[in-house]
Amino acid sequence: MNSGSCDAQAVYLDYNATAPMRPEVLQATYEALQAVGNASSIHNHGRDAASRVDRARQQVADLLNCSRGELIFTSGATEANNLALQAAYATRGLMITSAVEHPAVLETARALAADTPDSLVILPVDGEGQIHHDALRAAIERRGVGLVSIMLANNETGVITNLDPIVEAAHAAGALVHTDATQYVGRLPLDLGDLGVDLLSLSAHKFGGPQGVGALYIRRGTPLPQRPLVFGGGHERGWRAGTLNVPGIVGLGAAADAARREVDADAPRITKLRDLLEGEILARLPGSYVNGARSTRLPGVASVTFPGSPADALLASMPDVAASDGSACSAGAPTPSHVLLALGLSRQDADSTIRFSLGYATTEQEIRRAVDATVRAVTHVQAVMGVPGRP
Repeated sequence: MNSGSCDAQAVYLDYNATAPMRPEVLQATYEALQAVGNASSIHNHGRDAASRVDRARQQVADLLNCSRGELIFTSGATEANNLALQAAYATRGLMITSAVEHPAVLETARALAADTPDSLVILPVDGEGQIHHDALRAAIERRGVGLVSIMLANNETGVITNLDPIVEAAHAAGALVHTDATQYVGRLPLDLGDLGVDLLSLSAHKFGGPQGVGALYIRRGTPLPQRPLVFGGGHERGWRAGTLNVPGIVGLGAAADAARREVDADAPRITKLRDLLEGEILARLPGSYVNGARSTRLPGVASVTFPGSPADALLASMPDVAASDGSACSAGAPTPSHVLLALGLSRQDADSTIRFSLGYATTEQEIRRAVDATVRAVTHVQAVMGVPGRP
């Protein structure tokens, strides 16, 4: 791929960490960077900046099928998750989440419940990464449930959660529902009118926008008090103080507009490439397996385990393929992926797993090159490690 790549010869398969900026996003962001004006100022320059922000807000609203007045711009999904959880927890009591959430949700939830551990329920998942709905309903029935936070699509396995029964059970108990949709937005069509959640978090850079900007959706009428993380101004209707990042927000809007126009065609194409990648790897490397393969997954995510082959050694042996050994946000962590452990993998297998994530610019030629590189790397590493059945 050549869009935003630092090495034209490398195959970039780490879209879940960050997607290359789309050409139209680069152009829109560049134009916004050249403009002068604070969106809070009332002169012509300020009104121009405010107009750019308003247009971007509408573009994101069009992608999600919501009102632009329901969107709060943030520095990304991590901040949006923190805003949502802290506001809900402050007044609504018991919180329920899952064992496979992103650390931006899990660590926030644990920090909020540090003094009252009984106020947090972390639900387990099965071997395919799905929540047991009976366990969820039982947890929701506990008195004082205030918030259920379950991700829409997992960042490591791509497994998609069916939120319909979760929303139904939570709302019946008077609880709010938040979803971290960071990996879903822009990859598959999403209609907030149908989804029914009260709060949703997203980041621009997962679907071709700039890094450092995202949004929190708060459904109109949601009984949620403002709990800003940063004080000092009335920006974003009091939810987030600070001068608006106009170029970043413009880039987010441009990415949302491009994703809205292209997602219907992109999703099946990327699914086909993902299936090609997995099929070739499994056929040529017996013993390898795909995590969450029997669940509905995002089009471009393949979490593949190569037993006996440490992921760091594999990645070092295929420098022309950019992939990940787990969630990019946990890079360098000395412990195996909490998501893979929650699925029931052993620590050794969790440490022998690579996440390939495809996106809008991925080509079939790149997939075939990545497969060849992976097969060579696994064969080499397993030979060095003395894995039985390998030369």
